[in-house]
Amino acid sequence: MSSLVINTIRRQCLSQFRGLFLRRPSTVLSRGLRVSYAAVSQRNKTIKDDFSLLEATNNPDQFGTLSPQVDEPETLDEGDLREEDFLQNKPSPSQKLSVRQYADLIKDHLKNNRIREALDVIEVRMKQDRVKPVNYLFNLLIGGCARVGYSKKAFQLYNKMKQHGLKVTGGTYTSLFNACANSPFLGDGLNRANHLREVMLEKGYEPNESNYNAMIKAYGRCGDLKTAFQLADEMVARRLCIGTDTFNFLLQACISDHEYGFRHALLVWHRMHRMRIRPDRYSFNLLLRCVRDCQLGDLETTEQVIEQILSDSIGSRSQVQLPIGEEKEQQTAETSVMQLPTEVDSPSEVVTIRQELSERLQHEGAPDLLSPAPHLGSLVKLGEVRKPEDRLLLLGGSSNVFAEMKRCGVEPDIRTITELLDVIPPTYAAEKQLLATIKQLKIRCDVDFFNILIKKRSMRFDYEGAREVLYMIEAANLEPDIVTYGVLALGCQTQEEAKSLLKMMHDADVRMNIQILGAMLRQGCAKKNFRYVTEILNIVRRERLKPNEQFLGHLEAFSKVCEKQDRDYDAKPRKKGREEFKMEYNRYRMQLDAWREHMGLQGLALDQALGIVREHPWEQFKEPQAEGFEKTKNPKLRHKHKRQHSIRKVDVDAIADQEEGTKGVGLVP
Repeated sequence: MSSLVINTIRRQCLSQFRGLFLRRPSTVLSRGLRVSYAAVSQRNKTIKDDFSLLEATNNPDQFGTLSPQVDEPETLDEGDLREEDFLQNKPSPSQKLSVRQYADLIKDHLKNNRIREALDVIEVRMKQDRVKPVNYLFNLLIGGCARVGYSKKAFQLYNKMKQHGLKVTGGTYTSLFNACANSPFLGDGLNRANHLREVMLEKGYEPNESNYNAMIKAYGRCGDLKTAFQLADEMVARRLCIGTDTFNFLLQACISDHEYGFRHALLVWHRMHRMRIRPDRYSFNLLLRCVRDCQLGDLETTEQVIEQILSDSIGSRSQVQLPIGEEKEQQTAETSVMQLPTEVDSPSEVVTIRQELSERLQHEGAPDLLSPAPHLGSLVKLGEVRKPEDRLLLLGGSSNVFAEMKRCGVEPDIRTITELLDVIPPTYAAEKQLLATIKQLKIRCDVDFFNILIKKRSMRFDYEGAREVLYMIEAANLEPDIVTYGVLALGCQTQEEAKSLLKMMHDADVRMNIQILGAMLRQGCAKKNFRYVTEILNIVRRERLKPNEQFLGHLEAFSKVCEKQDRDYDAKPRKKGREEFKMEYNRYRMQLDAWREHMGLQGLALDQALGIVREHPWEQFKEPQAEGFEKTKNPKLRHKHKRQHSIRKVDVDAIADQEEGTKGVGLVP
């Protein structure tokens, strides 16, 4: 028993001793292995870093194609940050707005001409709110871009609209064609209109009346008259209602053709008579614009057109007699009537037409191609019709225009009077008669009418009479605007007169612009006044104004004239005034070179300089509206019309005739 206990104790002691002995070497061994592993790892890391990516890829002894280790970038990618922010920062339900609220935001921005802010509602705000836009919001933005001629953005919105799978409506097509019509680039607008029309044909979409009117407007304004008239014929073939608006757009198309537009306008006008469509105020205003801007074209074709107009008016069995003061509903119903004249087949009717046509050709008095029963009066030949006042005489003069408007139940407005002011003869007698008509009709005038009057007198070199219009503006209880000073600058022939006008602007707290200085520069160049031109250049430099295309064009034309005169003086050294011209011209060239260098235009040709100063018409829509902008602070002022007052205080009889030599305007106390 004792030996068994002793052996058990001995075995326990030996096991404890053996465990203690074996544990210590393992600790030492692990430490040694740890040190050796670190050294090997450091050596392998050094060897791995020495390998380039090319060696690691092409080395046959290297297993795999793994590239060397690359450290993680300290800054995260912007796209990852945006994605993380998008996933983590979800908008609250209260932050989202309804479709009507988004629409109200867009309408408010468009109403105040804040195009960039209106676009940000869909492109920024709704993305942040995680709200999918609807086609109504896209149509609002496309219509807003169309009104200002931002055609590129309008079609971008149209493409986004299709990408979202939204329905394209007829109003969308109408707005897109309006964008083409208002585009500042006629070629681009025409190409977009052609492409859009092809898309409509591919989809099998049948245009409605609004679409056709918008297409006629787009093609007409872009100069494609043939397509515009073809679209009108297509409306007739499809038995769609052709109203006054359609013919107004056709008249706009005629205005775009400056060579043959007046002839086309006569055909359109009498087509309205034959179809029993009532012209409105805009129709008369557009016709007067054709009188101002368009020519007759070749005389032989014009004579045939006028003879056709006379024959068609006689051959029409029923002439339209429009009553005065008719109800608006009845006018609308009558406007939609499309009744073409019946063909004349009876020989007796042909004889009657020929007799009446010969009587009209032998009619005495002034011509009248405006009324439903036109005649040429005592006109000898059309070759003498060259100026706007001559073309107005073909319509019977301003008195016949007012008579025809009264017969059609149309009241003229100040825009009609302004259009007439552009086409009446440039005499005091004609202006006096027009002012008397304004007084008789009790039409309220605005400052634009007087601005046109100042320009008309300035263009016929009646600068004193132009300045006297300021008394008429004051008598009408109006205030001159920036355009008034611009047309007054056309009469600043000397440097002293220019300084006087600039002082007047300073007293009125009106800041000068490059257009006013360009008008002064034109006068200085015409008078070959080097000191005057130099003073204008110094003002542009001092006021930090950016020259426009017209300003640089005046300088370029003036430089060519001076160079030609300089060569003439070199060919004739003894010619009088040579030394004085040389001295002034050399001083001017030095100052012009310094001005060009300051403006960054030194050494550039005219085309290159124009490319620098030319402002893109769409740049204004790519930037947010500036803080403190007047339309932002006072949105209601945009919808408020210009101050219009009666000019009954102006004594028309006090305006002296041109032949009497007195040009005073009297005021009734």
